[in-house]
Amino acid sequence: MQVQKIPIAVRLLGFEPGEAARMSAMLCAVPRAGPSYACLHEDSLQEPDLYLVDGENPAALLRLTSMRGMPLALQVGGLDHGLARLARPFDAATLQVTLAHLVAERRRALELLCARGEPPLPERRRRQRLADDSLAVDGPALRQLPRPDQVLIVDKEGAFRDHLARLVGERRLAIAWTDSASTAVRLCDETQVGVAMINTSTPGIDPYALCSAIKAQEGAGRTAVVFLVGKAFPYDTARAHSAGVRGLLDKPVADRSLVAILARLTSMPA
Repeated sequence: MQVQKIPIAVRLLGFEPGEAARMSAMLCAVPRAGPSYACLHEDSLQEPDLYLVDGENPAALLRLTSMRGMPLALQVGGLDHGLARLARPFDAATLQVTLAHLVAERRRALELLCARGEPPLPERRRRQRLADDSLAVDGPALRQLPRPDQVLIVDKEGAFRDHLARLVGERRLAIAWTDSASTAVRLCDETQVGVAMINTSTPGIDPYALCSAIKAQEGAGRTAVVFLVGKAFPYDTARAHSAGVRGLLDKPVADRSLVAILARLTSMPA
């Protein structure tokens, strides 16, 4: 019988590239039962479930402890800083057991927050933008009239757009869709697009070129371009940064992560 895995997103902080690669390999060596782990790419916008931090890297420790709301974290090596700690050297089995305890701790903490009626993640929003009702766009690719900070989905079909609209609510955030690069560029130029999400597997579209075209327009600083990336897509960090990509999301994206990211990047009301 196949055992269902619980996916856990992990972000590494402060590790040298060689050790980071070894840590990622250890996390992939999951036991038959228990959670499965995935190390988030450096450019990922997803909120991690837990952090692994190099306890001998002062800058990484400072970055962790300065976060709003102390996240769940495992310190690897170094002196005692009041965090759960794993001493070097260690093997994959020891890492797995330690993380399993942390995951159980996280689950209990979330259950407690839920019982209190508190949100599981701190919400970070930008300032509310001024509305401009004079803008209007026609065309079948745009599913609704634009409003400030709308989201534009570039995908081969509108299913993801429809799911996102159901998830956040039409009154909270306007969401448009197109499968055309030229239409996407025009919409970002003519309307107030706060976030453009590009599915990198959309046929006939070079996501890096599309991002460059969007960001080359006057006023494009207001638009955060996000890539929706599958495992088969060879994400190029240098090209993405050169094109102006804000970050990426690994598909499939959990609903909780989508809501948190949109709240962070747009003026979506609570």
